Amino acid sequence: MFRRLTCGTASVVAAILTFAEPASAAGSKLDKALAQTVDGGASGAVPVIIRTTARGGDSIRAKLAAKHKPVTHAFSTIDAIGVTVDVSDLADLAADPAVVSVSIDAQVSAQALSAGADSLVGLDLLRPMIGSSGTGLTGQGIGVAVIDSGIANVFDLRDQTVAFYDFSSGAGRAVAPFDNLGHGTHVAATIASSGKQNAYLYRGIAPGVRLIGMSVLDGDGRGLTSNVISALTFATANKAALGIDVINLSLGHPIYESVKTDPLVAAVEQAVHAGIVVVVSGGNFGINPETGLTGYGGITSPGNAPSAITVGATNTSGTLGRADDFVAAYSSKGPSWIDGFAKPDLVAPGHRIVADTNKTTLYKANPQWVVPSLPGWSGVYMRLSGASMSTAVVSGVVALVLEANRTTLEPDLTPMAPLNPYAVKAILQYTATPLAGADVLSQGAGEINAAGAVALTHALDTRATPWSVTAVSTTNNFGGEPHAWSARLVYGAAELSNLTPGMAVSGANIVWGTNIVWGTNIVWGTNADDDNIVWGTNSSDDDNIVWGTNIVWGTNIVWGTNGAWDGDNIVWGTNAPDGDNIVWGTNIVWGTNIVWGTNIVWGTNIVWGTSLTAQNFDAVLAAACAVEACQ
Repeated sequence: MFRRLTCGTASVVAAILTFAEPASAAGSKLDKALAQTVDGGASGAVPVIIRTTARGGDSIRAKLAAKHKPVTHAFSTIDAIGVTVDVSDLADLAADPAVVSVSIDAQVSAQALSAGADSLVGLDLLRPMIGSSGTGLTGQGIGVAVIDSGIANVFDLRDQTVAFYDFSSGAGRAVAPFDNLGHGTHVAATIASSGKQNAYLYRGIAPGVRLIGMSVLDGDGRGLTSNVISALTFATANKAALGIDVINLSLGHPIYESVKTDPLVAAVEQAVHAGIVVVVSGGNFGINPETGLTGYGGITSPGNAPSAITVGATNTSGTLGRADDFVAAYSSKGPSWIDGFAKPDLVAPGHRIVADTNKTTLYKANPQWVVPSLPGWSGVYMRLSGASMSTAVVSGVVALVLEANRTTLEPDLTPMAPLNPYAVKAILQYTATPLAGADVLSQGAGEINAAGAVALTHALDTRATPWSVTAVSTTNNFGGEPHAWSARLVYGAAELSNLTPGMAVSGANIVWGTNIVWGTNIVWGTNADDDNIVWGTNSSDDDNIVWGTNIVWGTNIVWGTNGAWDGDNIVWGTNAPDGDNIVWGTNIVWGTNIVWGTNIVWGTNIVWGTSLTAQNFDAVLAAACAVEACQ
C-alpha cells in the first residue's frame, strides 16, 4: 500500500520544508549560513566549498587565484573545491554563472553523549538484543570504513584494522592507527571488536570484518566538512583497492541547504552509487535540553542524504525483549530540514552502550563513563549513548547481511546475485520491528532486526528478474516475545506498507539500483524530470509507485524561529500521539505560537506544543477552521 506521510486526523497533504530566500545580493546560491553572514554585514575570512558547473572549475580557480585565494581541497568527482574567501567575495561568487552553489565548510561533530542512569548495555547483551548472535555470521571479509576520530591500536581491533588514513589536516595520509578522542574506537569496537581482552564479553557485532580507519575529527570531536568529503571521495575511488563495502559516518552538522546542493550529501550519494552502503547518524537533537520538549526536524547532514541508511537511537531498557524499547528522547526526528524527507530510515540500540575505547580525551575527561574490565582481564571500556552508537550497530548488521549474500548458494548451487546498497536498505527496513507509540518520523520503519535481515537475505532467489523470496517467517523472537516485521519501506516523503518480501527487495534492487543514476541528474537535478522516478515491481497496479514533485511534500512552508541551530530548524513540542505525529500543510507560515492549517497564517491566538493531544486535536483544528476555512 502506498501512503503519503500525512496526518490521518486532518488528512492534510504533506509539504516540503523550504527556507525563505535570503533577501540579499547573494541570492539562492549561498547556503543559509553564508546568506545570513552576508545579510548581517559581517566581514573577514570564511572557509567555503564551491560547487561549479562541469566546465566552470577552471574559470573559478582563475578568479580565486587573481584574488590570492589558494584552493585547499579539490573534489573533482563532485565538481567542487575548498577555499577560504572573504565575506565580501561571496556575492560575486554567487553571481558567477560557473558557480552552482557556495556552502560553508561547516564544522562536523561526533554524535555521542552520556545520558541517563539506567542499565548499561554491553556488547554481550547487545548481540541477542538485535538478533545477531544466532546468525552464525561474523561479517567475514566485509570491508567497513569508519570515518571518525580514528581507531586506536588496541588489542581487540588490531587484527581487524587493515588500513588507516589521516584526513584531519586535508589530504589523506597512510599512517599508523590512532584516535585522539576515543569516539571512533568505540564505534569501531561496536562493529568489530574481537572481545579477546575481556573474555569475549565485549565482542562486536561483526568481528570478522576488515576495518579501514579514516580520521577526520580532532581530540575535541570536531572536524571540517571538507575533510569528511575528502575521506568519502577517497573511499569511493579506492573501493576496489581497499575492499570497502560499508562506510560508517557517526557524525554530522546542521543542515544549511537542500540536498540538491549540499556537497557532503553529494559525496555520500556518489559513494552509494558506486556500490558502497553508507550508514549515517541522524543526530542527537530530538529534545530541547532547556524545556524538555520533543523536537522534529533535527536530522543532521549527511543524515538527510536520500540513499544513505540514516539511523536513530533506541533505549532498550537493558532487556532482551522489545516491548519496553523506545526511541531515545535525544534521537533526532524527521523530517529533514528544507527537503522534508522522512528520516531516520530505522532505529537501533544506542543508549549506554559499553565498548572498547582508549585512554584519550573522552576517557580522561569523563571517568564516570569508564566501565572496568572483568577481574583478571584487561581492556579499556566506556559507555556512550547517541545516534553514533546506533549507527555502528547498523553498520555491523549490514556486514552480516553482505556476508550472508556472498556466501549463500541458490538451490542449483549458483552464487546469489550481489546486493546493491538499495536492496540492503530495503532488507533492513522491511525486517525492522516497529516500536509501539513511535511515529514514522521518529523510528522510520522500526528497530533493527539482524536475525530477520539475514533470514530474508538467505531466502532470496536471484536467478531470475524480478527476484523472488522462498518461504520465510516474518516474525522473530526477542527475549521470548514474538515481533512481526514492519513489511514496509519509507523513502522520501512516502511509505509503502503491507509489501511482500519479494516486492520490497526486488523493487529496490531493480529500480533503485542498476537502472537509476542517483545524484544530480535524476533524483533532484535540474537536468531531468523529477516526476519520473519509479520504485516498485514495474507492474500496472499499486506496486508501481511514481515518486516526484507531485507526491512528495510540497513547496511552501517557512518554519519559525524557535528551533535549534541558532533558532531556525527544529520544531519543538509537536508530539501528537498518533502515528503520523505532525500535520504538514501547504503555504503555512510558522511562528512562535502557531498551529497548522491549510493556507493559514497564524498569529498569537492559537498556541501549540505540549498542550496538543489526541483529546484536544479536533478542538484545535476546529478553532483553526473557524478562523479560515480548511480544505
